[in-house]
Amino acid sequence: MSMDQFDLAILAALQRDGAMTNAALSELVNLSPSQCSRRRTALEEAGLIKGYAARLNAGGLGFGFRAITRVNLQSHGGRTDDSFARFVQQHPQIRAAFSVAGDADYVLDVRARDLEDFAEFLHQHLLPHPQVAHVRSEIVLKTLKEDEGVPLAG
Repeated sequence: MSMDQFDLAILAALQRDGAMTNAALSELVNLSPSQCSRRRTALEEAGLIKGYAARLNAGGLGFGFRAITRVNLQSHGGRTDDSFARFVQQHPQIRAAFSVAGDADYVLDVRARDLEDFAEFLHQHLLPHPQVAHVRSEIVLKTLKEDEGVPLAG
């Protein structure tokens, strides 16, 4: 899909506020509401807008504990990687998971209610996984920046 400055402006605005109405969006990007609606629909159909969701306050909801956990597997291969991928999908505490190059095989963003809740996840679920060889966790003390989305101009 070929995009122009209006499409980028629409994406940037929706990235900041996905609940923005077409009327407010059209005013912000200087397009008629119908043009804005057509462009928004085209961006959705092209898969550039994957969906809309509310950003929740994890700490306010009792999930203020966060750890960045690096995992090394014992071996690698299709079944091993598939098994670990299924494990990741089955545990809602894991908010994001990345296969990475470097010291670890995977990096997990884990949310928990507190240190005890995290330790229970670690000792009852992650460490007993048959493919997990080594786990290292860094406890997040303070979040300096957490921008979601992509760095669009506009």
